[in-house]
Order: sequence, then structure tokens, then C-alpha cells
Amino acid sequence: MTAERSRHDHFPRADAARRQRIRVAVAAADADWRAIDSAPGGLLAAIEALRGASADIAVARLLPWLDDMRWLQDRLGVALALLAADPFLRPPLRLVAGSDGGTGGLLLADHGAVRLTLLVRPAEGSVEAPPNCVFVPGRAAIRVIASGGASLISHEVAVSAAEETGGFMASVAAQCHSHPPRPLRNGETLHLDTARQSHSLVGAKRDILLLELAVQPPSPLPIRAYDIASGRLIHVSASRRDSSFRAMALTLLRQFGRTDAAPLFASETRSEDFAARWNAMRELVALDPAATRSRLAAMAAADPHPEVRGAAAAAERLIFPPSGETGREGGGGMGLCTSRAPSTPYCTDHQ
Repeated sequence: MTAERSRHDHFPRADAARRQRIRVAVAAADADWRAIDSAPGGLLAAIEALRGASADIAVARLLPWLDDMRWLQDRLGVALALLAADPFLRPPLRLVAGSDGGTGGLLLADHGAVRLTLLVRPAEGSVEAPPNCVFVPGRAAIRVIASGGASLISHEVAVSAAEETGGFMASVAAQCHSHPPRPLRNGETLHLDTARQSHSLVGAKRDILLLELAVQPPSPLPIRAYDIASGRLIHVSASRRDSSFRAMALTLLRQFGRTDAAPLFASETRSEDFAARWNAMRELVALDPAATRSRLAAMAAADPHPEVRGAAAAAERLIFPPSGETGREGGGGMGLCTSRAPSTPYCTDHQ
């Protein structure tokens, strides 16, 4: 029985001339697009001109790129022509995957706080509503290119001015409320205050195609995930992109058991972002619990955020219990939440 061969098995490794033609074609297209985008009137030039502007103003000024999509049609036409010329050529378009694991697409611009993405939601992944919805500080405009026959369910959550400026606490966070589904319409543009508004797409009969403009400036308000059925807050994470990148890096270092990187973890426990501080402490405790006792105690006593102090105190009692009790110590898979620890979105088991 012959094993099925991949198209990559036919890649022209031995054809140096063909591979050179591929490199030249890709480089030329990339240079052309960069020049077009950076020239006056181009997409990147328009985004750069909005540096420092509020999210509302940025979305309003960039809406023409969603209303008139001839520039996108031209770009996709060039990409398809390149593929037609050689199926092993990869057009200079960055592929992205959605957080739900099914959505994917093309990142068309990513500059400062602004991202413009062409998203495809497969029909098979948009039949039933997801269990959770997520709120990210910022604003968004989403042009529906193809609705796929789907319905839209809107989700809303209240956010106070104090929460937006750094006073968010999970214990008093408002619940999420969902609206009845309504048909998603081809050509419509959804305008969202994404700190307070989210949505789910359900009942799709065909693939859904969306052009999404998101403006997400740094914010002390965290990203929040809610259980749709109950409206309950279930998870909190840092919304700043730099904090998110560092959090992913710390998780990877912890999984590799890199105890020599402990100073990086310790540095992040002093972050301005309270969710980033607690995430770094959780990762550090999971990496090397015996070496973190003093830092955990200091966070429990003096962290500026009351819920971080509470989570740190609970973790300290769990890992370093009073004399005569048995604590839990372990490696990278150690859980920091049990019945003795607070049930909050800050207290999450490492899987």
C-alpha cells in the first residue's frame, strides 16, 4: 500500500532556477505592497497619521478602507495570479488563526494599536454558539462580506469609569447579558465598543467572510472572558499586547523547566498590569515553588490590587501551610487552585 503523498513532496528542491524565480516574485510583490501602503493615501500611511488618536477617532478615519474594498480585491488578485504562476509560491500575506481554533484569515495591517484582518469562519465551526465570549478594551468595525446565512448574538457587559482606569475587580464585576439572535446581513458594518460589546455567530449554512478593523490601545482594563449561559466572569488576562507576549514567553519557559530564567518571571511580577503580575507569579511558583516563598509573601502583603493580594495569600497558604499541615509542591503542572484557594478568574490551574 502506497502512502498518500503531500503536495510538498513535489517541492522543486533540486530546481534552483525555479526556486529563485519564486523568491524574486514574492519579493517584488512584497516591495510593491509596502510602497503602496506607505505612500500618501496608503493604508499604513493612514494608520501612522492616527498615532496617538483615540480608538473612536481611529476607527472613524479608517472606515473608508472597509467601505471601498477595491484595494483588497486588487491585492487578492495579485496573490491569486502569483499562485497561478507557481503553486509552490507563497504570496507575502501573513496568515492568522483565531482564538476559537476554527477561524483563520489574512493579516492585512498590524501597526501600533491597529489591526486589519480578513477573517474566514468555516460554516461547520459556526453552527452552534460557543460557550464563552471575550471582551477586549478598544473599538472595532467589522464589515460583513459574506454572512453565510448566519445569525448574530450580541453580548454586553457594563464597565465603569473606575474599572477602565485600573480599578477592575472580579468580585464585583458586572455579569454579561446576551441578546436574542438576529440575521447577519451581507454588506452591513458592525460597530463595537469591544470593552463592553462582543458577539457570537451561529447557524451558518456557508462560510462567513469578514473584514475586521480593530483598534486596541494599551489599557489597564483586562481582557475578560464570560460564560455565556450564566453570564459569569470566568477568566481575566492582561490586555496590553507587550504583557501578553511576555506572558506567553513565561509559560513556555515554565514548561521547559527553565529555572535559570527566574529573574524574568520576578521582573514581570512588578509589572504595572495587575493581571500580568499575578500570571507571572503563578508561573514562577509552578516553575520553582521553593524559591518563591518570599516573593509570594511580599505580593500577598503589599500588591496594589486587593484581589491579587488575596490570590497570593491563598496560594501561599496552599503551598507553604502552617506547621503540621501538608502543602503541595511540584513542577510545571502544579495546580494553584483547590477548595482552600479563592474561586476567582485569577486563580487558574496549570494544565
